[in-house]
Amino acid sequence: MPSTRRASLAALAALALATPLLPGQAHAQSVYKIGEINSYKAQPAFLEPYKKGMELAIEQVNAGGGVQGKKLQLVTRDDNGNPGDAVRAAEELLAREKVDVLTGTFLSHVGLAMTDFARQKKVFFLAAEPLTDKIVWENGNRYTFRLRPSTYMQVAMLVPDAVQLRKKRWALVYPNYEYGQSAVATFKALMKAAQPDVEFVAEQATPLGKVDAGSVVQALQDAKPDAIFNVLFAADLAKFVREGNTRGLFQGRGVVSLLSGEPEYLDTLKSETPDGWIVTGYPWQAIQTPEHKAFLDAYQKRFGDYPRAGSVVGYNAILSLAAGLQRAGSADTERLIAAFRGLQLDTPFGPITYRAQDHQSTMGAFVGKTKNENGRGVMVDFRYLDGAKFQPSDAQVRQLRPAAP
Repeated sequence: MPSTRRASLAALAALALATPLLPGQAHAQSVYKIGEINSYKAQPAFLEPYKKGMELAIEQVNAGGGVQGKKLQLVTRDDNGNPGDAVRAAEELLAREKVDVLTGTFLSHVGLAMTDFARQKKVFFLAAEPLTDKIVWENGNRYTFRLRPSTYMQVAMLVPDAVQLRKKRWALVYPNYEYGQSAVATFKALMKAAQPDVEFVAEQATPLGKVDAGSVVQALQDAKPDAIFNVLFAADLAKFVREGNTRGLFQGRGVVSLLSGEPEYLDTLKSETPDGWIVTGYPWQAIQTPEHKAFLDAYQKRFGDYPRAGSVVGYNAILSLAAGLQRAGSADTERLIAAFRGLQLDTPFGPITYRAQDHQSTMGAFVGKTKNENGRGVMVDFRYLDGAKFQPSDAQVRQLRPAAP
């Protein structure tokens, strides 16, 4: 990969120092303002570390001279987990705070609202965390890019291991909103393609944040599945695991579980962590690459704590915006769009690229198994899977994203 095409903090710092501001420009051109919107009160386990990751990246970029002599300034707003509140916050950030770009969101339906807002207002939006495929496919538009590996990508990473279980009868449990629905639809389609005799014998779609774990576990037991695909997370996951352990739901059954290897959720499960679930996650304490070690050391030095998956997402979001602004040479929306198409940068997980064809980054994920280790949950037997290898073909993308230029 040519070095001229991949942005790094060192390159950003060198270019910034080579571009001094004239005295009269200092106030008008001193900052790039990043407007960030997220569900901080609704999803603190993920988003408190996420905000720390953003802060660390901001500090590092600014300590290196900023981007083209401009410092990055972060202005955050809470969306209360509500699409309407997110849109109102975005309007305020643009009108009152005069931000240059928008980023953030966690819940997929909120991310979709912001995706549509970006289209209507013709403003650049980097969706950092929401996972629904619609953000870059059916509802995708020229103004929206997405960082984190999507539901399609992460489910595609899990399916080979699910097939290796050689289980025919599967039960499904998921939060009944865009993210859960998207993940389950992809799991069904990819499992049918890989294992034509698969059967889906039970499906429990639960209200987000309000799972009735007892009735869900009983319904799954009554269906007598061979294996379970779980998409619950946060407090819903903890309740489901506790009730499932109590009633023996997981004994003798394979479990494939999206996101459950993330420390945000393993930390909550503690001694209740089941052994042997196949998961996507973030085994921060066991990753040995130089780029991750540098991030880990800096994060622990700054915050006196270990990073979570959210920390990496927040960090990578700011690195992406810094690299895009550097490549664009300004915060002009059309120049930023052109800069992000094919943008390459280094991250704690290694190099990533923003695909020109659908604005999805190739950030990957770790796949492994859960283990109860001395009363706490960890992720073992893991491997990192490059997101570039878990994407549909360009022809499929053109069919999935017909209206987006």
